[in-house]
Amino acid sequence: MTEADTGFPRPGPGARQPADEDPWAKAALLVRAAQSGDALALNDLLDLLTPYVSRLCRPIALTDTSDAVQEALIAVFQGLPRLKDPRALYAWVRTITVREAVRVARRAEHETPVGEFDDVPSSHSPEVAADVRDVLRRMSTEHRAILVLRELEGLDERSAGQLLNISCGTVKSRLHRARHSFRKAWAR
Repeated sequence: MTEADTGFPRPGPGARQPADEDPWAKAALLVRAAQSGDALALNDLLDLLTPYVSRLCRPIALTDTSDAVQEALIAVFQGLPRLKDPRALYAWVRTITVREAVRVARRAEHETPVGEFDDVPSSHSPEVAADVRDVLRRMSTEHRAILVLRELEGLDERSAGQLLNISCGTVKSRLHRARHSFRKAWAR
């Protein structure tokens, strides 16, 4: 995945960049400054993370994406003083974001009838995006979350299971059912 895909820069495997070109170095500096009380660094850090958090929340929380993004960023803000390794920021934020998006989506499932979802804005074909969103809306929150983690984030079963607090076997079966449900609904 590239920076354009994720909304957050990711280092290549084993690639080392000079500190001035390494996006992780910049984020680590912002984390350290924010942890020591620099409000401007905190603002810059949240600006850096917002596109990535939004990209993760969108397919999980569907109609409540903005609420999920807000809840995730609040949790990041509140937990930032406890982050020990600033270079683990990406994984830490992903964990918080997915958990918050799932929580918000579950809450919304009980509050929002299916007929009230709006169309999806997309830079690609609006019809395809609307069809994908329609299929996702009919899936459970758990299935949407596992699809995002495996298909968009590229996590392995173990990592996805740890993030969602479920066993590897549950991840595999949930992923199988989610993919099957998606394909079945997509074919219609």
